[in-house]
Amino acid sequence: MSLTPKQLDESIAAGARRLLARAQNARSLKVEALAKRLRAATEKYVLKDDPSAAEAAIEKFLDGLHADDLCLVIACERGDQTAWNELFEGYGATVRSAARSASSNEAMADDLAQSIWAELHGLKAREDGLPAGKLAYYSGAGSLGGWLRAVVGQLAIDQHRRQAKLVQTEEDGDFDRLATDAEPDRAQAFQTAASPEDLLARGLAAADVEKALGRALSELEDEDRLLMKLYYFDGMRLREAGAVLGVHEATASRRLARIHTEVRQHVEGILMKEHGWTKAEAANSLAEVASQLQTEVEPMLTGSAESTLQSSPAG
Repeated sequence: MSLTPKQLDESIAAGARRLLARAQNARSLKVEALAKRLRAATEKYVLKDDPSAAEAAIEKFLDGLHADDLCLVIACERGDQTAWNELFEGYGATVRSAARSASSNEAMADDLAQSIWAELHGLKAREDGLPAGKLAYYSGAGSLGGWLRAVVGQLAIDQHRRQAKLVQTEEDGDFDRLATDAEPDRAQAFQTAASPEDLLARGLAAADVEKALGRALSELEDEDRLLMKLYYFDGMRLREAGAVLGVHEATASRRLARIHTEVRQHVEGILMKEHGWTKAEAANSLAEVASQLQTEVEPMLTGSAESTLQSSPAG
């Protein structure tokens, strides 16, 4: 049985109170400042596909929203200059990285990054006098970092369409849905089929991960890189790979586990420090992208690995 309008309003208000309570920085926002945004998100991600959704499903969705990200965005919309400064300082690297990935040269990347901030703030005014920027489309269903990368990807598409003199739609794109790509569980529950913008956002993220993974692999010790190649790409068992390196199977197993940890931590560190990703985004994207990169990764493990193979003792 579906909720009555009054029951839905009460459920949304309760969700807003819980969201403010779990936010590390609620930015002095009131329930009323969140209710309209949460109502729109609930209708979009829950009620659109299931108009008779139970209250428990709505509560689960609301309690899964990114509380601090949403509070930051709403505070920016309300003209909080401190919040704007934090948004720029906290996510400037994310925007610049995404802009570089979507551009063919540094000049175009700079122009795209600058355009993003204008788009976020909004050059027009809404009926209530507040700026009509793209921040209005962020609902908290995905991480703010992932959402911003999707905004950059969409703007890059729009600029390409204008330059190519193609017909451009007036739709702003489903940025929240794109941002959930980095969160598989919520994506599966609330995401529809991938759009061209969706695919572009995934491609940009994959490019960043691939570059970071390439750096991490290239900086491995020669024997570590050789072990990765023998085990993953040459199809050897650990006992066989260990014999090539002159070590016991158990030693090869421990070494491989250590390499996994070092590579993962190195890649996550690059994505977080240089691209502004969160740890969860970096971990999830690495797991998704690495499983699709065998052709690209194998060359990274050859070269000096082959010279190591020639000089390694067999046993």
